[in-house]
Amino acid sequence: MQAFPHHYRVRAEGRCEGPVSVTADGVDALPTTAPPEFGGPEGYWSPESLLVAAIADCFVLSFRAVARASKLPWRELQVEVEGVLDRVEGVTQFTAFTISPRLALEPGASEALAQTVLAKSKRACLITNSLKAECDVEAELVA
Repeated sequence: MQAFPHHYRVRAEGRCEGPVSVTADGVDALPTTAPPEFGGPEGYWSPESLLVAAIADCFVLSFRAVARASKLPWRELQVEVEGVLDRVEGVTQFTAFTISPRLALEPGASEALAQTVLAKSKRACLITNSLKAECDVEAELVA
């Protein structure tokens, strides 16, 4: 890992109408629009969905690292995240996120260790650590 601080640069470009193109060095452009809730068309990523996706993605990547360090044998992790956007004192903002991981363990894996790793993963996720909204985890373990 590189020394801190890390710097991330992303560019966005748009015209009067149509999708906004979001890109960064070395990755494909991603077309985005306002979400349907704000009158945008369906079928595109939006800033809102990208933020919620970043939480899910970061949770999986954090889980991988914590599980590896904890020697937890697992098969698959599916993470669904719900973000709640609301108006608070006249300001539109995300007020809560619910992270719902569904973890498939290898036979004989410790469920107690799995719960510990899931909790540590939430604490290790730099995206949730950077948000002011509450982030709750509601995990499901499956055999």
